[in-house]
Amino acid sequence: MPELPDVEGFRRLLDSGARGRVVRRVDVRDTGVLHGIGARGLRDALEGRRFAEPERRGKWLLARTDGPTLLLHFGMTGLLLWADPDDPVEAHDRVLFTLADDRRLRYRDQRKLRGLWLAHDECEVERLLAGQGPDALTVTRDDLAAALATRRGRLKTTLTDQSVLAGLGNLLADEILWRARLRPDRRARDLTPAELRRLHTQLRRTLRSAVPTGRVPPRASWLTGHRDDPDPACPRCGTPLRRTRLGGRGTVWCPRCQGDGD
Repeated sequence: MPELPDVEGFRRLLDSGARGRVVRRVDVRDTGVLHGIGARGLRDALEGRRFAEPERRGKWLLARTDGPTLLLHFGMTGLLLWADPDDPVEAHDRVLFTLADDRRLRYRDQRKLRGLWLAHDECEVERLLAGQGPDALTVTRDDLAAALATRRGRLKTTLTDQSVLAGLGNLLADEILWRARLRPDRRARDLTPAELRRLHTQLRRTLRSAVPTGRVPPRASWLTGHRDDPDPACPRCGTPLRRTRLGGRGTVWCPRCQGDGD
């Protein structure tokens, strides 16, 4: 599932390969990924436009042009990649953007849970993103504390709620909570000041380490590197990891490092 580091990777890919280039052709192979606009409308809006510097907000990628802004959300299986003109089109390539140098930018998505939106001005951009909380990469400790203070839900569920904090998904939330030695089923509003400081510190450290890789890296020293093992053990203390579900999400945690009491 694409999370903040993945989308930041897509932003860098778009910035390095598309900024300053003109969109020569837009081919919509599946209108099921378009929201609020049809295939013809997307073509008319973007063909002949020049890509500007892209932005990321939470899990959203803003592909700005010298006209409208294309907003992409990758859901669980979406991704953005470059291809040469002669490369075969894959079954899940939903929208193809051919630039002036004949390179193709592809939006590929197997499950089509989210997709593409078009904003004609900044007001429409802000309307589409209005429900988001502060971005996880830049949130301050005070803003994080304020966001959690009024939440009745569990800590893991709260951290992955995009209206509370934008950008975190399942892997990142588990990783950050493991590093901060906090149980995922703690009440979000019950953290002590010391626990909030620890959570914010590990949030920043985890993201700063993950963002340059363009993914949540499955390193041997990370919880992420062991969660899919047949008999997963904590890379810090060796205790068998536990699996549960919170808010419908598979959750992995260490009962020793993260506490086994209620």
